[in-house]
Amino acid sequence: MVASSEPAGQEGTTGTQTIRLAIPNKGRIAEPIRDLIERSGLGIIENGDRSLVARTRDPHIEILYARPIDIPEYVATGVADLGITGHDMVVERGSDVSELLNLGFGRATVVLAVPEKSQYQTVQDLDGKRVSTEFPAITRKFFKKNGIKPIIVPVGGACEATPHLGISDAIVDLSSSGTTLRQNRLEVIGTVLETSTFLIANKQSCVSKKEKIEEVHLALESVINARGKCYLMMNVERSGLDQIRDIIPGLSGPTVMEVASRPDMVAVHVVVDAEKVYQLINRVKQAGARDILVMSIERLIH
Repeated sequence: MVASSEPAGQEGTTGTQTIRLAIPNKGRIAEPIRDLIERSGLGIIENGDRSLVARTRDPHIEILYARPIDIPEYVATGVADLGITGHDMVVERGSDVSELLNLGFGRATVVLAVPEKSQYQTVQDLDGKRVSTEFPAITRKFFKKNGIKPIIVPVGGACEATPHLGISDAIVDLSSSGTTLRQNRLEVIGTVLETSTFLIANKQSCVSKKEKIEEVHLALESVINARGKCYLMMNVERSGLDQIRDIIPGLSGPTVMEVASRPDMVAVHVVVDAEKVYQLINRVKQAGARDILVMSIERLIH
């Protein structure tokens, strides 16, 4: 695939400015991000090669594949207008970007951990000790805040193995479920940073390309809003409407419409939490609802 000859910030031949969106080329959040882009309606058009740049269904939005750690700086310097990466990556790089939207996945915690039954049980115990990490900037900031000066040992991976190899006395690493820490006989003694995946933006682009950036923002946000929601429709006798309203208050109250062929009936439409549908269907059925229909929601715009 041939990369666009227009740098981020330039206008295309139609006069519409091109937006470049940087996303991870691999890693634990790469697939959820690609799925989000697909469900938002943008989609990614690829030819099966290993190009760093891909087109989307919108001719004025292109995808730039990059390492998650590099995305904040690409966005800050204007190589990309938008990016999707972890909040931890933004903090680690110290990049001057705008965090527009928490996408709600890739939730994890950067933690301070030591070997089980270690003599080090508090942050203060690690003053002057060796701490290995893939997040040296975050780690230095954390210990400085606590008035501690350990020896930071930067590593490129397998951080959890370093205490058992004698490389360090403790680690600062990313943990989502804690399984890897337990497998390596490590215990958490401090929380450094809470993180999840964010849509970030170049601050200048937020002004010069405001309309197009808001368009992308809304498309992604609408998918996030729809998660865990269902659309519930039913016919209800007018006399039983108050009881139905008590059962399903919904997102902002149910929508009630006339049924042309039945003056004594009304149609009720409402957005509800998907996890509550099972109980709700039984309750509204008992309250006299009929012709009940449950539909999934792809996008929800408030």
